[in-house]
Amino acid sequence: MASQEAGGEDELIQTTFAPLASGFAGALGLKDDCAFLTPPPGADLVLTTDAVAEGVHFFSEDAPADIAWKALAVNVSDLAAKGAEPVAYLMSLSFPARPEAAWLAAFAAGLGAAQTAFGLALAGGDTDRRPGPLSVTITAIGRVPQGHMVRRATARAGDLLFLSGTLGDSALGLRLRQDPACAAAMGLDDASVQALLGRYLRPEPRLALAPHLLSYARAAMDVSDGLVKDCGRLARASGLGAALEAARLPLSDPARTALRHDPELIQAVLTGGDDYEVLAAVAPADAAAFREAAMASGVAVSAIGRLAPGDGVAVTGFDGRPLAIRGGGWDHFPS
Repeated sequence: MASQEAGGEDELIQTTFAPLASGFAGALGLKDDCAFLTPPPGADLVLTTDAVAEGVHFFSEDAPADIAWKALAVNVSDLAAKGAEPVAYLMSLSFPARPEAAWLAAFAAGLGAAQTAFGLALAGGDTDRRPGPLSVTITAIGRVPQGHMVRRATARAGDLLFLSGTLGDSALGLRLRQDPACAAAMGLDDASVQALLGRYLRPEPRLALAPHLLSYARAAMDVSDGLVKDCGRLARASGLGAALEAARLPLSDPARTALRHDPELIQAVLTGGDDYEVLAAVAPADAAAFREAAMASGVAVSAIGRLAPGDGVAVTGFDGRPLAIRGGGWDHFPS
């Protein structure tokens, strides 16, 4: 990394971040204190905010472009699970020291790539310097047809639980990031290691699924803190319990290989965070249509369980017996 430092705050904003706002007229070129947004007629705005911090969500030595991608992706994932189309985002950056110009350029490039992939633009934000690790806080804004945002508290007993993509790749990628030597114990070749690391470093919001959630999902949310924990949140919000089947979990080839070598990794698959897949409750009568629409949009979905009267989340293991879950998923404030 070059040692040249970035200029003052105003220069930093205009040279590094203003180009990222060029696709959103309400940003006013980042030359004002605020941005404005006029929602189209018949639309509701959907807002979400999430932060990523060094040492918690990413490593200090991670590439700045990967940090930027993840910071935006985790917020856009929330929008996708609500059936929303991304519009714009606000960003606050807190640096422990003056950032280097090369780091900022790479960070901005990562944001630009993420913006292009997700279809939104920077609307404004803030930069400051404070003690503590680097943190990136983003507020993402999307839109849905009025009154149609997909909530998490509107599922019904008997609904099937669908999960997009594959589960557990990011949790396994994190383990490999922490201890590269564990690849051998998992039986993974270099290509599999890179695939799992990529899922951890650059999550992919399931935006293509959003319109189909609007059409078919009774409730939905993204899986960010572990499947068991987030499924419990959706079920509890709807006044229900949930039953999941390990044999139905969608797993990538690298994850299947890792589980064959170490079956105990099922705990990490079920409770590890950072998947950013979509968990959706769908009426049985709509299940086939939802699956077909999702596949047509390029997103595989798998029925992994069902909601029922009761509480809690029960998991059936690969052997058909109840599986005891150790740990409940990621929690910033564990009791």
